[in-house]
Amino acid sequence: MDLVVGVTDLPQEGETLFGHELSEVPGGKGANQAAAIGKLGIPVSMVGKVGQDTNGSCLIKSLRSAGVDTASVMHSLRPTGTALITVDQAGRNHIVVIAGANANLTPDDIERQLNVIELADVVVLQLEVPLETVAHTLELAKSMGKTTILNPAPARKLNAEILRHVDFLIPNEHELQAITGIQQLDETGIREAAKSFAEQGVGNLIVTLGDKGCVHSDGNAVTFYEAYRVKAADTTAAGDSFIGGFVAGYSEGDVGEAIRFAMKTAAITVTRHGAQSSLPTRDEVLSFANS
Repeated sequence: MDLVVGVTDLPQEGETLFGHELSEVPGGKGANQAAAIGKLGIPVSMVGKVGQDTNGSCLIKSLRSAGVDTASVMHSLRPTGTALITVDQAGRNHIVVIAGANANLTPDDIERQLNVIELADVVVLQLEVPLETVAHTLELAKSMGKTTILNPAPARKLNAEILRHVDFLIPNEHELQAITGIQQLDETGIREAAKSFAEQGVGNLIVTLGDKGCVHSDGNAVTFYEAYRVKAADTTAAGDSFIGGFVAGYSEGDVGEAIRFAMKTAAITVTRHGAQSSLPTRDEVLSFANS
Protein backbone atom coordinates (compact mmCIF):
# COMPACT_ATOMS: atom_id res chain seq x y z
CA MET A 1 0.00 0.00 0.00
CA ASP A 2 1.08 3.59 -0.61
CA LEU A 3 0.82 6.24 2.10
CA VAL A 4 0.96 9.49 0.13
CA VAL A 5 1.53 12.95 1.63
CA GLY A 6 1.01 16.04 -0.51
CA VAL A 7 3.34 18.97 0.20
CA THR A 8 4.10 22.33 -1.38
CA ASP A 9 7.82 21.53 -1.73
CA LEU A 10 9.82 18.40 -1.02
CA PRO A 11 11.53 18.62 2.40
CA GLN A 12 15.25 19.24 2.71
CA GLU A 13 17.46 17.34 5.16
CA GLY A 14 16.45 18.25 8.72
CA GLU A 15 13.46 20.30 7.57
CA THR A 16 9.92 19.93 8.96
CA LEU A 17 7.03 20.83 6.66
CA PHE A 18 3.25 20.84 6.80
CA GLY A 19 1.53 18.35 4.52
CA HIS A 20 -1.79 19.37 3.05
CA GLU A 21 -3.30 15.91 2.53
CA LEU A 22 -2.74 12.24 3.37
CA SER A 23 -4.12 9.35 1.33
CA GLU A 24 -3.77 5.57 1.44
CA VAL A 25 -3.97 3.96 -1.99
CA PRO A 26 -3.06 0.61 -3.60
CA GLY A 27 0.51 0.50 -4.89
CA GLY A 28 3.76 -1.47 -5.04
CA LYS A 29 5.94 -1.73 -8.13
CA GLY A 30 4.99 -5.25 -9.12
CA ALA A 31 1.33 -4.65 -8.39
CA ASN A 32 1.32 -1.34 -10.26
CA GLN A 33 2.97 -2.91 -13.29
CA ALA A 34 0.54 -5.84 -13.30
CA ALA A 35 -2.39 -3.42 -12.98
CA ALA A 36 -1.00 -1.29 -15.82
CA ILE A 37 -0.79 -4.33 -18.09
CA GLY A 38 -4.27 -5.48 -17.11
CA LYS A 39 -5.88 -2.08 -17.70
CA LEU A 40 -4.32 -2.06 -21.17
CA GLY A 41 -6.22 -5.24 -21.99
CA ILE A 42 -3.35 -7.75 -21.83
CA PRO A 43 -3.94 -10.99 -19.85
CA VAL A 44 -1.72 -10.85 -16.76
CA SER A 45 -1.14 -12.83 -13.57
CA MET A 46 0.51 -11.56 -10.40
CA VAL A 47 2.85 -13.69 -8.30
CA GLY A 48 3.65 -12.14 -4.93
CA LYS A 49 2.89 -11.99 -1.23
CA VAL A 50 0.71 -9.80 0.94
CA GLY A 51 -0.04 -9.84 4.63
CA GLN A 52 -3.13 -11.33 6.23
CA ASP A 53 -4.42 -7.83 6.83
CA THR A 54 -6.78 -5.19 5.49
CA ASN A 55 -4.11 -3.71 3.21
CA GLY A 56 -3.49 -7.09 1.62
CA SER A 57 -7.19 -7.57 0.93
CA CYS A 58 -7.41 -4.07 -0.52
CA LEU A 59 -4.48 -4.70 -2.87
CA ILE A 60 -5.93 -7.95 -4.15
CA LYS A 61 -9.29 -6.27 -4.75
CA SER A 62 -7.60 -3.43 -6.65
CA LEU A 63 -5.62 -5.85 -8.83
CA ARG A 64 -8.73 -7.83 -9.69
CA SER A 65 -10.56 -4.66 -10.66
CA ALA A 66 -7.71 -3.92 -13.11
CA GLY A 67 -8.11 -7.33 -14.74
CA VAL A 68 -5.21 -9.07 -12.97
CA ASP A 69 -5.41 -12.79 -12.10
CA THR A 70 -4.51 -12.89 -8.38
CA ALA A 71 -4.71 -16.67 -7.86
CA SER A 72 -0.92 -16.75 -7.33
CA VAL A 73 -0.82 -13.95 -4.74
CA MET A 74 0.13 -15.73 -1.51
CA HIS A 75 -0.19 -14.66 2.13
CA SER A 76 2.52 -14.05 4.71
CA LEU A 77 2.50 -13.60 8.48
CA ARG A 78 4.37 -10.35 7.90
CA PRO A 79 2.34 -7.20 7.17
CA THR A 80 1.66 -6.10 3.61
CA GLY A 81 4.48 -4.03 2.09
CA THR A 82 4.16 -0.27 2.35
CA ALA A 83 5.61 2.75 0.54
CA LEU A 84 5.83 6.18 2.18
CA ILE A 85 5.55 8.79 -0.59
CA THR A 86 5.89 12.56 -0.48
CA VAL A 87 4.61 14.42 -3.56
CA ASP A 88 5.10 18.14 -4.23
CA GLN A 89 3.00 20.51 -6.32
CA ALA A 90 5.11 19.83 -9.42
CA GLY A 91 4.45 16.09 -9.15
CA ARG A 92 7.98 15.22 -7.97
CA ASN A 93 8.32 12.65 -5.22
CA HIS A 94 10.41 10.98 -2.54
CA ILE A 95 9.65 7.29 -1.90
CA VAL A 96 10.68 4.98 0.96
CA VAL A 97 9.70 1.30 0.67
CA ILE A 98 9.10 -1.08 3.59
CA ALA A 99 9.18 -4.59 2.12
CA GLY A 100 6.98 -6.38 4.65
CA ALA A 101 5.47 -9.54 3.14
CA ASN A 102 7.44 -8.99 -0.08
CA ALA A 103 10.60 -10.02 1.77
CA ASN A 104 9.09 -13.46 2.37
CA LEU A 105 8.69 -14.37 -1.31
CA THR A 106 11.11 -17.28 -1.75
CA PRO A 107 12.41 -19.40 -4.65
CA ASP A 108 10.28 -22.26 -3.28
CA ASP A 109 7.21 -20.04 -3.63
CA ILE A 110 8.11 -19.50 -7.29
CA GLU A 111 8.52 -23.24 -7.82
CA ARG A 112 4.94 -23.67 -6.62
CA GLN A 113 3.79 -21.20 -9.30
CA LEU A 114 5.58 -22.71 -12.30
CA ASN A 115 2.35 -22.99 -14.26
CA VAL A 116 2.04 -19.19 -14.26
CA ILE A 117 5.47 -18.82 -15.85
CA GLU A 118 4.79 -21.65 -18.31
CA LEU A 119 1.65 -19.91 -19.57
CA ALA A 120 3.29 -16.48 -19.90
CA ASP A 121 4.99 -14.94 -22.93
CA VAL A 122 6.68 -12.21 -20.89
CA VAL A 123 7.88 -12.31 -17.26
CA VAL A 124 8.33 -8.97 -15.48
CA LEU A 125 10.27 -8.59 -12.23
CA GLN A 126 11.28 -5.83 -9.81
CA LEU A 127 13.59 -5.68 -6.78
CA GLU A 128 11.08 -5.30 -3.96
CA VAL A 129 11.49 -9.03 -3.32
CA PRO A 130 14.72 -10.91 -2.36
CA LEU A 131 17.43 -10.99 -5.02
CA GLU A 132 17.71 -14.78 -4.80
CA THR A 133 14.03 -15.01 -5.74
CA VAL A 134 14.54 -12.64 -8.66
CA ALA A 135 17.55 -14.65 -9.87
CA HIS A 136 15.69 -17.95 -9.59
CA THR A 137 12.64 -16.65 -11.43
CA LEU A 138 14.72 -15.19 -14.26
CA GLU A 139 16.61 -18.45 -14.70
CA LEU A 140 13.37 -20.44 -14.81
CA ALA A 141 11.76 -18.03 -17.25
CA LYS A 142 14.71 -18.09 -19.66
CA SER A 143 14.91 -21.90 -19.48
CA MET A 144 11.30 -21.90 -20.71
CA GLY A 145 12.07 -19.48 -23.55
CA LYS A 146 10.21 -16.50 -22.09
CA THR A 147 10.99 -12.82 -22.67
CA THR A 148 12.24 -11.34 -19.40
CA ILE A 149 11.99 -7.75 -18.20
CA LEU A 150 13.69 -6.48 -15.05
CA ASN A 151 12.86 -3.12 -13.49
CA PRO A 152 15.78 -2.75 -11.02
CA ALA A 153 13.92 -0.78 -8.37
CA PRO A 154 14.61 -0.11 -5.59
CA ALA A 155 18.12 0.06 -7.06
CA ARG A 156 20.63 -2.56 -5.93
CA LYS A 157 23.86 -3.89 -7.35
CA LEU A 158 23.14 -6.69 -9.80
CA ASN A 159 25.39 -9.68 -10.35
CA ALA A 160 26.03 -11.58 -13.56
CA GLU A 161 23.78 -14.43 -12.42
CA ILE A 162 20.83 -12.05 -12.66
CA LEU A 163 21.87 -9.97 -15.65
CA ARG A 164 22.60 -12.87 -18.01
CA HIS A 165 18.93 -13.85 -17.95
CA VAL A 166 17.53 -10.35 -18.66
CA ASP A 167 16.21 -9.46 -22.12
CA PHE A 168 15.14 -5.91 -21.19
CA LEU A 169 16.65 -4.00 -18.28
CA ILE A 170 14.49 -0.91 -17.63
CA PRO A 171 15.78 1.45 -14.90
CA ASN A 172 15.21 5.16 -14.51
CA GLU A 173 18.23 7.46 -14.60
CA HIS A 174 18.70 7.47 -10.81
CA GLU A 175 18.57 3.68 -10.66
CA LEU A 176 21.05 3.38 -13.52
CA GLN A 177 23.44 5.74 -11.74
CA ALA A 178 23.15 3.74 -8.52
CA ILE A 179 23.70 0.40 -10.27
CA THR A 180 26.60 1.45 -12.51
CA GLY A 181 28.20 4.40 -10.73
CA ILE A 182 28.02 6.35 -14.01
CA GLN A 183 26.91 9.87 -13.07
CA GLN A 184 26.97 11.58 -16.47
CA LEU A 185 24.13 10.00 -18.43
CA ASP A 186 24.84 11.60 -21.79
CA GLU A 187 25.16 9.48 -24.92
CA THR A 188 28.67 8.41 -23.93
CA GLY A 189 27.52 7.35 -20.47
CA ILE A 190 24.55 5.45 -21.86
CA ARG A 191 26.79 3.67 -24.37
CA GLU A 192 29.21 2.75 -21.58
CA ALA A 193 26.41 1.34 -19.44
CA ALA A 194 24.81 -0.52 -22.35
CA LYS A 195 28.15 -2.04 -23.37
CA SER A 196 28.80 -3.21 -19.81
CA PHE A 197 25.35 -4.78 -19.49
CA ALA A 198 25.58 -6.39 -22.94
CA GLU A 199 28.87 -8.02 -21.94
CA GLN A 200 27.03 -9.52 -18.96
CA GLY A 201 24.25 -10.90 -21.14
CA VAL A 202 21.58 -8.19 -21.05
CA GLY A 203 19.80 -7.96 -24.39
CA ASN A 204 18.47 -4.40 -24.22
CA LEU A 205 18.83 -1.39 -21.93
CA ILE A 206 15.95 1.10 -21.78
CA VAL A 207 16.48 4.09 -19.48
CA THR A 208 13.52 6.29 -18.58
CA LEU A 209 14.54 9.94 -18.16
CA GLY A 210 11.36 11.58 -16.86
CA ASP A 211 10.41 14.69 -18.81
CA LYS A 212 13.56 14.24 -20.93
CA GLY A 213 12.13 11.11 -22.55
CA CYS A 214 13.97 7.80 -22.66
CA VAL A 215 16.85 6.05 -24.39
CA HIS A 216 17.22 2.52 -25.76
CA SER A 217 20.34 0.54 -26.59
CA ASP A 218 20.65 -3.01 -27.84
CA GLY A 219 24.36 -2.98 -27.04
CA ASN A 220 25.20 -1.36 -30.38
CA ALA A 221 22.93 1.48 -31.50
CA VAL A 222 21.62 4.09 -29.05
CA THR A 223 18.22 5.69 -29.78
CA PHE A 224 16.75 8.65 -27.88
CA TYR A 225 12.98 9.20 -27.65
CA GLU A 226 11.60 12.63 -26.82
CA ALA A 227 8.99 12.87 -24.05
CA TYR A 228 5.40 13.90 -24.67
CA ARG A 229 4.68 17.32 -23.15
CA VAL A 230 2.04 17.18 -20.41
CA LYS A 231 1.39 18.98 -17.11
CA ALA A 232 2.50 16.56 -14.38
CA ALA A 233 0.39 16.19 -11.24
CA ASP A 234 2.04 13.10 -9.69
CA THR A 235 4.94 11.06 -11.09
CA THR A 236 4.64 8.23 -8.53
CA ALA A 237 3.62 5.46 -10.96
CA ALA A 238 5.26 6.84 -14.10
CA GLY A 239 7.89 4.11 -14.33
CA ASP A 240 5.41 1.34 -13.56
CA SER A 241 3.03 2.70 -16.18
CA PHE A 242 5.90 2.78 -18.70
CA ILE A 243 6.64 -0.89 -18.00
CA GLY A 244 2.99 -1.82 -18.45
CA GLY A 245 2.79 0.15 -21.67
CA PHE A 246 5.99 -1.44 -22.95
CA VAL A 247 4.68 -4.95 -22.33
CA ALA A 248 1.41 -4.11 -24.08
CA GLY A 249 3.18 -2.48 -27.01
CA TYR A 250 5.78 -5.23 -27.33
CA SER A 251 3.04 -7.85 -27.55
CA GLU A 252 1.96 -6.28 -30.85
CA GLY A 253 5.02 -4.62 -32.36
CA ASP A 254 8.76 -4.05 -32.29
CA VAL A 255 10.83 -2.44 -29.55
CA GLY A 256 10.55 1.08 -30.97
CA GLU A 257 6.77 0.88 -31.23
CA ALA A 258 6.59 -0.57 -27.72
CA ILE A 259 8.66 2.31 -26.32
CA ARG A 260 6.46 4.91 -27.98
CA PHE A 261 3.32 3.23 -26.64
CA ALA A 262 4.91 3.06 -23.18
CA MET A 263 5.77 6.75 -23.25
CA LYS A 264 2.18 7.66 -24.14
CA THR A 265 0.92 5.45 -21.32
CA ALA A 266 3.26 7.09 -18.80
CA ALA A 267 2.43 10.58 -20.08
CA ILE A 268 -1.23 10.05 -19.22
CA THR A 269 -0.37 8.57 -15.83
CA VAL A 270 1.61 11.58 -14.60
CA THR A 271 -1.33 13.91 -15.23
CA ARG A 272 -3.30 12.07 -12.52
CA HIS A 273 -2.87 11.50 -8.79
CA GLY A 274 -2.21 8.13 -7.20
CA ALA A 275 -0.56 4.94 -8.38
CA GLN A 276 -2.98 2.31 -9.68
CA SER A 277 -5.77 4.87 -9.87
CA SER A 278 -3.71 6.88 -12.38
CA LEU A 279 -3.17 4.06 -14.87
CA PRO A 280 -4.89 4.52 -18.25
CA THR A 281 -6.92 2.11 -20.33
CA ARG A 282 -5.96 1.09 -23.85
CA ASP A 283 -8.64 3.35 -25.33
CA GLU A 284 -7.25 6.32 -23.41
CA VAL A 285 -3.75 5.66 -24.73
CA LEU A 286 -5.01 5.33 -28.29
CA SER A 287 -7.01 8.55 -27.91
CA PHE A 288 -3.91 10.31 -26.59
CA ALA A 289 -1.92 8.98 -29.53
CA ASN A 290 -4.41 10.49 -31.96
CA SER A 291 -4.81 13.85 -30.21
